[in-house]
Amino acid sequence: MTGEREPGAELLGRVFLGRVVEAGDEVGGRWVRQFGVGEVARRLRCGKDALPGVSANRWEGLVARARRAEPERDLEAARAVGARFVCPGDAEWPRQLDDLGDARPLGLWVRGRPNLRMWALRSVAVVGARACTEYGTHAAATLSCGLAERGWVVVSGGAYGIDGAAHRGALATHGATVAVLACGVDQSYPRGHTALIARIAEQGLVVGELPPGDHPTPSRFILRNRVIAALTRGTVVVEAACRSGSLATARAAQRLGRFTMGVPGPVTSALSAGVHELLRAEATLVTDATEVIELVGDMGELAPARRGPVLPRDLLPPAARTVLAALPGDRAAPAEEIALGARTTRDDAIARLYELRALGYVERHGDGWKLTRQAVISVQNGHRPC
Repeated sequence: MTGEREPGAELLGRVFLGRVVEAGDEVGGRWVRQFGVGEVARRLRCGKDALPGVSANRWEGLVARARRAEPERDLEAARAVGARFVCPGDAEWPRQLDDLGDARPLGLWVRGRPNLRMWALRSVAVVGARACTEYGTHAAATLSCGLAERGWVVVSGGAYGIDGAAHRGALATHGATVAVLACGVDQSYPRGHTALIARIAEQGLVVGELPPGDHPTPSRFILRNRVIAALTRGTVVVEAACRSGSLATARAAQRLGRFTMGVPGPVTSALSAGVHELLRAEATLVTDATEVIELVGDMGELAPARRGPVLPRDLLPPAARTVLAALPGDRAAPAEEIALGARTTRDDAIARLYELRALGYVERHGDGWKLTRQAVISVQNGHRPC
């Protein structure tokens, strides 16, 4: 179903195969590549001329599933929730999914108004643990908020924990977000995210390769992750234990040549151990949206240099800062001693000291010079220049 036109044979064939062949099945993908959608569908329907690469038992199971497949009904169920089916070769098809080869989806069910292909061109995946910490939730939401504010699309899996925080962070700024589900796009999984997924469908996109009504299984979550990785320019893992499923997304991104990033956590946290393992390998450490964009963005989208707040003394001329740094913090000192510490002449030191007195940094004490009380406080707070 693309627009309001009648579905063609190719589309109907792909919807049919989506009911018969499991998502990510490379054998089925190879059949489509070698024989074409129409021929594969015909053989499965008749059940007599078995396709290569499967056992007799498995072929029998596929044929049994083919007898129950009703593509027109699936299209009608999708239409009822405002979803459409996007095929490879369609104008809306994200061409980067072709990098998956024979594991490429037969098509994607898309719920929401935006154009999936256009959104995917400038997208980043933000994934992580379901049982996350407060730190992880904050980091994911803040990162996603920053990406959305800069015009990037945040892609995640709609799950509890980091996924939900990522979606909410993007939505909070009225930004763009895509939920890639491991079930039909007419389903809400997990149930506790029913309202969130509905909001994503209204403000962004809900995407999945499973037909309407299908429910998730453990293997489907892993297979879903390859779509998240292929759809986006890069994947950021916020929190993940060593056996976290979100690491599968990062590894898929690495295999596909996408950027892989990790947000570091406490070294004592088991929920950050998987991220740290990624960072020890080929992943890039990131701490905020600007660093992510510097990596995955277009040429010239650079992160600002990291530095602390600009202090009044930072605005002093270099020579005056050097003299100021040469003053002892606990007593008055003669100009000769200050000049020696600043590696300048006595006359130059005196000239700079008078400049600093006018700005409130130093004061005269007899024949010596001393830091003012305000200057001493700033030194004690760690702001004295080196």
